[in-house]
Amino acid sequence: MINFRLIRHLWLFLAVAEEQNFGRAAKRLGMSQPPLSEQIQVLEQALKVKLFERSRRGAKLTPVGAAILPAVRKFAEQLERLELAVEEALGGQSGMLTIGAISTAMFDVLPGLIEQLKEAYPHLTVSVREIDSVEAVPALEAGDIDLAFARLDGDLGASIQSVPLLEDRLVLALPSDHPLAARTRISLSSLSNEPLVMFSRQVSPVYFDNLIATCRASGFSPRVLHEVRSVASQIAFVSYGQGIALVPASMKKLAPANVVFRALSQKLSVVTTAVAWNTGRPNPLIAEVLARLGAQAGWRPTFMGPLQARAMPLQPVRSSVAPGFCQRCRGAPGSRYWR
Repeated sequence: MINFRLIRHLWLFLAVAEEQNFGRAAKRLGMSQPPLSEQIQVLEQALKVKLFERSRRGAKLTPVGAAILPAVRKFAEQLERLELAVEEALGGQSGMLTIGAISTAMFDVLPGLIEQLKEAYPHLTVSVREIDSVEAVPALEAGDIDLAFARLDGDLGASIQSVPLLEDRLVLALPSDHPLAARTRISLSSLSNEPLVMFSRQVSPVYFDNLIATCRASGFSPRVLHEVRSVASQIAFVSYGQGIALVPASMKKLAPANVVFRALSQKLSVVTTAVAWNTGRPNPLIAEVLARLGAQAGWRPTFMGPLQARAMPLQPVRSSVAPGFCQRCRGAPGSRYWR
C-alpha cells in the first residue's frame, strides 16, 4: 500500500534540502515555517536519523541527508511524471515519450522530429531532458528516458542499441594570428607541441579517448590544456588564446572574428549525434520515431511483432550517414567508428 504520508514528508524534505533554509522552503511550499519544521522532525523520527544541521544561517544536510537526496530527487521526478500521465489520461491524451538529448541534438535533430510527431499524434506528450552523452546509457537502463540523442558508440551493453544519425568532418580551430593559420591544410603531427582545448572526458569519454588514440597514432601524445563541456566552449577558449581545438566543421558558424578554421590533412569524420534506446523496454512510440529517422537517413529498423516486441539490429539501406572515424579514414583508431 502506498504511504502517502511518507511521500509528503519526502517532498517537504526535498524543498528544505534545495532551499537550505526552513523559511524559504515554507514560502516555496505555501505554508508557514513551524508546521514544516514539525513535519521534518516527524520524518527524522520515522527514519531514526538526523537529516539537517539547524543553525541561524539555515539548514545544512547531514551526511545521511546528503546521501538520500539523489534518490529523493529521482523519486520526486517520477511522481511528477506519474501525475502528468494521470492528467493526460483524464484529459484524453494518448501517450508520453521521454527524450534525453545533448544540446546540439536539441538544435539539429529534435525540432523537426517533434514537429512531425505532434502532427501525427496530436495527443502525444513529448518530454525532453538535457543530458550529457555519458548520462545517456544509465538513463536508458533505468527507464528515465525512452530515447537518447547523444554522442555514443561501440558496445553500450546487452540491452542498449544505437545508430549514428549525423556526421561531420573534424577541422582545426585556432586563433587568426596563430602561425599555423597561414596554412591551408594541417597535419595532426604538427600539433604535437600545441596546447589543446578538448571536449571533456566526463561528458563524452569515448570521444575523448579515441581522439587521444588518434593523436598517438600520428606519433604524439596531445597536450590537453583545458577540458570543456561543449564545442561552443572549445571555440570560446580558442578565441581567448587558451589553445587550439579539433571541432566539427559545422561549428564554424559559432566562431568570432579572431578564430579561423583549417582543414586537416587526414580526413577524420565524427558522428555528432546518435540515437539510442533500450531494447528491454518495449514502447511502440520508439518504433515510430526510429521509422521516421530511418526514412530520412536511409536505414530501415526491423522489429519483431506488430509494433516493437523487441528491437532488432538496424538494417542499412543506402546510408548517407557514415559512422564517425570510419575504417576508410586514415589515422582512425581500431574501432569501426567513434563518437
